[in-house]
Amino acid sequence: MALGDDRRTVTIKNNHRDHRKVLRRRTQVKISLVLIAVALLLVAGIYFRVDQTVLGIIGSERTAEFFDVFKQKGEAPAAEPDVAEAAPEAEEEPQEPEPVVEEKKKDTSVIVTGDVEISTYVQRNYDASGAEGVVSPELMKKLKSADVLEINNEFAFSTRGTQAPDKQFTFRVDPKYVSLLTEMGVDVAGLANNHVLDYGKEALSDTFSTLRDAGIPYTGAGESIDEASQLIVVEQNGIKIGFLAASRVIPVTSWDVANSQPGVLTCYDTTRLIQNIKEARDKVDYLIVCVHWGKEHTDVLTDYQPGNGHAYIDAGADAVIGAHPHVLQGIEFYNGKPIFYSLGNFIFNENIDRTAAVKLVIDPDGKLKKIKLIPAYASGATTRLAEGEKAAGIFSYLDSISKNATVTSDGTVKEK
Repeated sequence: MALGDDRRTVTIKNNHRDHRKVLRRRTQVKISLVLIAVALLLVAGIYFRVDQTVLGIIGSERTAEFFDVFKQKGEAPAAEPDVAEAAPEAEEEPQEPEPVVEEKKKDTSVIVTGDVEISTYVQRNYDASGAEGVVSPELMKKLKSADVLEINNEFAFSTRGTQAPDKQFTFRVDPKYVSLLTEMGVDVAGLANNHVLDYGKEALSDTFSTLRDAGIPYTGAGESIDEASQLIVVEQNGIKIGFLAASRVIPVTSWDVANSQPGVLTCYDTTRLIQNIKEARDKVDYLIVCVHWGKEHTDVLTDYQPGNGHAYIDAGADAVIGAHPHVLQGIEFYNGKPIFYSLGNFIFNENIDRTAAVKLVIDPDGKLKKIKLIPAYASGATTRLAEGEKAAGIFSYLDSISKNATVTSDGTVKEK
């Protein structure tokens, strides 16, 4: 993770890594370099010994004696032909230069999921079966095939802090479970939501350090307004994908990073987020804005969601992706750009009736080429890939509640 043009931009290049494999590769590279160095030293030593021996023979008295023998016999070794008199070599025909083959530029795939909360049910599965106990192998394969994976991290990574009073649900997870995110291949975490401060500022600061130590950049919350507003840029296949996040749902005003630090970047007043989007626009090829908004447990949009979503696209967002309702909400295209009002829960409690991750395929020019939904559900706290009738039901449902978007039978999303 590296700082970009300013302190509000974080750029990562070697993203979507299996961190354990990276450590193994680094160790293997170090060993290989040592072996190569030893081999080079041995070859150099042998060459030096042979070279010295040859020079010694040429300059020795035995060389003179060799020529004396020929003189005594009246013979002389044949002189080497003069270079100028040597038979001319046949001229080689000029060869056509090898054609330069340009490497074909690749598309870049970005997957964004809904809410992730590593509940006690999820922890139990992870302790027993590892990441595959939380995300089925078929779904894991889909996630890891993406160039970039972003999640909404809806909890605090900490063992410290005081539980927020008068709050029905509070989420705190031991930092050791960050390994689940690295094993999933998470590249970016959004922290703009109504749960990251459930156990206070100490727990939020622990969340920052846990994600940093795991190599996962975050946005939407921070120790300062600048950090909470920071643009995350992932460079992949020659293009830059940008991420910003903000929340329009917090329980008390003191959670707002503008009022108290550390805190969450909010967008009740959209001015700051819109300014962040405008500043980010020229720094990336494709900009994704993740917003925590809406009303829980309903697919009916609030009055402000469409207007705010449109404003973010007018400011320069290429896609707006929502969370918080814990259920799927509809999809809209505005000026040709998609707004996913809610992707629902992705990893949460024991059972999730239906959810979907969204896969955006970006072409080498930074233009949206294709949108595919990855349908899923959870049973027994394991999130699984939906197939057959289950997948068809999710696609049909989203198609029915979307304003001007259609979802085909294979999960492709298009503007009507």
